[in-house]
Amino acid sequence: MNKLHVKSGDLVMIMSGRDRGNKGKILEVSRDEKKVIVEGQNIVTKHVKPRKQGEPGGLVKAEAPLYSSKVMPICPKCNKPTRVGHGTDKNGRKVRTCKNEGCEGTF
Repeated sequence: MNKLHVKSGDLVMIMSGRDRGNKGKILEVSRDEKKVIVEGQNIVTKHVKPRKQGEPGGLVKAEAPLYSSKVMPICPKCNKPTRVGHGTDKNGRKVRTCKNEGCEGTF
């Protein structure tokens, strides 16, 4: 099983590509392909055929997957993109931590 540094529901910033600097929530994670789909980002136009009688075809705008290495999670405490560290909380559970200097945020 391939591990990624982001999960579904994380708020992330896109670090490279045409949507660089934009923020969004992760909708879906594909661990096998190491890709993520970010809400409202990397929009592409797809040509769709009508599949049923009366269903319209045409051009549909949809989010396309990005490689997970192009996104960085945003720390909820310092509100900056960060690398992910691992630690334990007071109850001994494993948590993801912010690696920014002076920030002790967990997410």
